[in-house]
Amino acid sequence: MSNQEEKSILQKEVSRRDVLKFAGIGGAGVILGASGLTGALTAFGANPFIDDDQTAANKINFYGKHQPGILTKNPEHVYFVSLNCTAKSKKELKEMFQLWTNYSAQLMNGKLVEPYTANKLLPTADTGEAAGLNASHLTLTFGVGPSLFEKKELGLKQMKPKELVDLPHFPKDQLDPNYVGGDICIQACADDPQVAFHAVRNLVRAARGKVTMRWSQTGFNSYEMKNKKKLTPRNLFAFKDGTGNPNVDNVKEMNEVVWVQPGESKSWMAGGTYLVARRIQMHLETWDRTALSAQEATFGRHRDTGAPLGKEDEFEDMGLERKENGEPVVPVDSHVYLARQVKDRLLRRSFSYSDGIHPNTGAFDAGLLFISFQKHPKQFINIQNSFGRADKLNEYITHRGSALFACFPGVKKGSYLGAELFG
Repeated sequence: MSNQEEKSILQKEVSRRDVLKFAGIGGAGVILGASGLTGALTAFGANPFIDDDQTAANKINFYGKHQPGILTKNPEHVYFVSLNCTAKSKKELKEMFQLWTNYSAQLMNGKLVEPYTANKLLPTADTGEAAGLNASHLTLTFGVGPSLFEKKELGLKQMKPKELVDLPHFPKDQLDPNYVGGDICIQACADDPQVAFHAVRNLVRAARGKVTMRWSQTGFNSYEMKNKKKLTPRNLFAFKDGTGNPNVDNVKEMNEVVWVQPGESKSWMAGGTYLVARRIQMHLETWDRTALSAQEATFGRHRDTGAPLGKEDEFEDMGLERKENGEPVVPVDSHVYLARQVKDRLLRRSFSYSDGIHPNTGAFDAGLLFISFQKHPKQFINIQNSFGRADKLNEYITHRGSALFACFPGVKKGSYLGAELFG
């Protein structure tokens, strides 16, 4: 071995020892199994403020009055994950959200969470599977569940909003414990499913030792185009999904439906919202054996246009017209008719999912990841209760997963996710 080769090896080994010493960790096995090198370096100031890069391709801003991914139009792919919090103190939890703030801004810029290092004796800070891909309209949305506030070591119980409680059991619920609840959630939406997965993977990896994964669900939407405009997507039953949504461009409407206003909840929730997640299994084989007329009567809409029965346009108001025999044109047990019996509204963001074949039935394991945003959970609860046992759609679906999260307001430049909570 030449003197130059010996010198190179010695430099690498010294560099490795220095990093471990700097991080206060005794061995490489520990650093990988605990909080990770990324977190160690960041704690020492290696991750300065990251701003929105307006030159990035297919970019959505991270900073703003509200979190991205809520009013953002036409999401195509989602990676939704529910996490258990294992942080030992409020300080640890706060540091995690501060780290996630910079990483989220970087990811939504279409970049690596941190540049690769030249030292190949260490793992890279970014896992790399999205290298070369652009921002793909990535949005990251964060929320906290009721159970987070019950952890004594975090000292957050007095900050819990009174309305942030687990959703009640609804008629026909058959919940799988593997898809229920969670302390923290991350919703990653993007045009590219690999970009969404990469974002969640790196956020969870960076928080190793402070969170563990509880459950996750991927989902997708496809959009018919007309005059260069994306139309309402269809679910796996082939019906348009989201027709009745409020106008996300109407600030007054969003303040009435989605955004928590000052004085309506805990002060840290002002500008935030509540996220409901429901994993709904769709029994496709049963549906496929159902006549089209019966399918339309189940939803209360025409399948091809999305219009209410008896109407021609998707966005026409549902009337109370009756047939010659006196029966209502829109059946009173149809899904849409029952939903319209309550005044409450919400912003629906649903995604189809397909998870292969169900091991017990041999049928498709497919359905809908229903996500909604509302300023108070009672909006969803009232609508879901209106369906009750009367909803004809219950013959074709089963609710398997359920969770409720409080989503922070947006992040101001120079601040961090959840800053109002930690105040």
